[in-house]
Amino acid sequence: MSDPKQYVTDIIYGRWKSQIVYNGVKLGIFDAINTGKRNSEEIARELELNPVLTYRLMRALASLGMLKEHDNWKFSLTREGEYLRKDHPESLHGVTLLEEGPEHYAIWKHLGEIIRDGKQDGFLREFGYPVFEYTAVEPRYRAIFNDAMSSFSRGETAMVLDALSDYDFSDISQICDIGGGHGHLLCHLIRKYPHIKGTVFDLSNVFEKEEMLWANRLDLEDRCEYLAGDMFEEVPKADAYIMKHILHDWNDEECKRILSNMQKASAAGAKVFVAEFIVPGPDNPHFAKFFDIHMMCATSGQERTEEEYAELFEKSGWKHIGTWYPSQGIMGVVGAEKG
Repeated sequence: MSDPKQYVTDIIYGRWKSQIVYNGVKLGIFDAINTGKRNSEEIARELELNPVLTYRLMRALASLGMLKEHDNWKFSLTREGEYLRKDHPESLHGVTLLEEGPEHYAIWKHLGEIIRDGKQDGFLREFGYPVFEYTAVEPRYRAIFNDAMSSFSRGETAMVLDALSDYDFSDISQICDIGGGHGHLLCHLIRKYPHIKGTVFDLSNVFEKEEMLWANRLDLEDRCEYLAGDMFEEVPKADAYIMKHILHDWNDEECKRILSNMQKASAAGAKVFVAEFIVPGPDNPHFAKFFDIHMMCATSGQERTEEEYAELFEKSGWKHIGTWYPSQGIMGVVGAEKG
């Protein structure tokens, strides 16, 4: 860190940068640039935007490395900017619209009061509903939320499969993905292990668009079913359960209800795999420590250490059996077994 003051200044203005990227995505700038160079005036006409202000936005995006500026108001996509297109196989388009959109932008203003009074209810303070109830009653936000979850999954499935690459799945014939969304993780898992059948378990509104379901897209309809329900009430029977970014949404008591329902539904020897950003030790800066603050604003949950997940397992009738990490990436998978 050559200039500490400049480092702090860059952090202070960090939200300007993310809002510039957000508006580039929202306005369709990245999708309007296909290949080669495009003139900003042409893009402005196509998207029905002001041409002068469009150029200024694109110039700022170029300063952030998302675009490359050429002569005569022409721009092209950089490798980084490619990730902001809808059609990129690892698109961050949906993630951008969710995390820098009006809802998630608004709840952060309550952070100080949340810390002061100890109540993690940013969505309730701002919109009158907890986050998942708000998702159910607000179709626009629900669509963005579900798309973002798919975006997360496209990037994170590879990390989870890599982390579990040495695990022996031979004694597992039925696996259930709790809160599995469109089924990206589960479908890629059972495609890798053809002897396994799977169930994606989530709220009914998640399955509204059949064309988004990965079992259909990967021709796995005969081995993957979608089942609607409430994990706080009961879950399907399975040999193993997997959850990605589920437990971090909930406080300890809520997590124990979910894990206890899985324990009740399963037989001895059942497994559970929890894929999360795992908080490392005090000397290790990590994305999990930042994401934990977002959880503080958005949900009742938190990011946890390996030891904290092991304690949740123990209090819910499970035994921690190991933690696996991918060769690259920021996630880990904490595993447990029913005795």
